[in-house]
Amino acid sequence: MSGQKALKDMPMSEQDLKHVPGIMPDHWIREQAQNHGMIEPFAEKQNREKNGQKIISYGLSSYGYDAKCADEFMIFTNVDNAIVDPKAFSQQSFVERKTDICVIPPNSFVLTRTVEYFRIPKDVLVVCLGKSTYARCGLIVNVTPLEPGWEGHVTLEISNTTPLPARVYANEGIAQFLFFKGSTPCEVSYSDRGGKYMGQQGVTLPRT
Repeated sequence: MSGQKALKDMPMSEQDLKHVPGIMPDHWIREQAQNHGMIEPFAEKQNREKNGQKIISYGLSSYGYDAKCADEFMIFTNVDNAIVDPKAFSQQSFVERKTDICVIPPNSFVLTRTVEYFRIPKDVLVVCLGKSTYARCGLIVNVTPLEPGWEGHVTLEISNTTPLPARVYANEGIAQFLFFKGSTPCEVSYSDRGGKYMGQQGVTLPRT
């Protein structure tokens, strides 16, 4: 019985993990990032301090990766009475800011991006979830899944659901990415079909 338990507790090798579907652990994420450029830049542990000051954590976690928020923000505003239309997006819908701290107006939202550039393997789907620190302050991060074969900076939508202004900190943790491996590679990946957001850099607005 003890031998079976010891065998069960042993971590699987990277070779074994290549053929096992499911959510992928820290050592698989590290190997993909360091050897295949899946995440650049890559922090191989959780970072909670910078220059002796506490920050919102980022870096590799047990079954995911906490990405950092860049210092580029598009803050949506109604100054020019613009209408948000995904088929005809108006530049008057927002103001741009490059700053270390972005203040989101009450009941509004901003677009920003990850510091990290992602390259997703063709047998992996990535799901993004917000950080609990921000969620408990009423700030919700929304991202659609990163599809197999996609690469680029991840554009993030951050909603302030509170009646108060809220701060978002650049170059600190903003969202956690979870990597789900399929049983086989898909027949047609995002790159194969030439997806419109392939290779996006910076904060990317809606495309049609």
